Amino acid sequence: MDIEKMTGLEVLEAIRDNRIRHPSMAATLGFRLTEVEDGRAVITGETNSGYCNPNGSIHGGWPAAVLDSAMGSAVHSTLPAGIDFTIVEFKIDFVRPITVTTGVVKAEGTVVNVGKRIGLADGVMRDSENRILAKGTTTCLILR
Repeated sequence: MDIEKMTGLEVLEAIRDNRIRHPSMAATLGFRLTEVEDGRAVITGETNSGYCNPNGSIHGGWPAAVLDSAMGSAVHSTLPAGIDFTIVEFKIDFVRPITVTTGVVKAEGTVVNVGKRIGLADGVMRDSENRILAKGTTTCLILR
């Protein structure tokens, strides 16, 4: 597959459908793209003891990576073929504790606006009972 000729949405659909491998970070941290459409992406993962702090809670870097990936993918889904992006800044607020017993989480990223140079997205991470675990925002630089 020549991803240079594919839109961001086409690339993400191919990743979701396993026609293109998930990025290595997703394999390392145990998450995957499960839903994507123009301006929206959902990343699903599951907590486990490999992501813990010494106190037994999930290290904040794990949900941050999952939520960052969902928000960045939402922006990516809007880009034409041959256009790339990079994350400039993201912010995450943790709303409730995330532990090994939290289990499956879903992080949904939704585009706020994508212009010629800047893309903005919001994100929310929820547990299997639909409780909000974390919320975030991202700013992306569009590389035209």
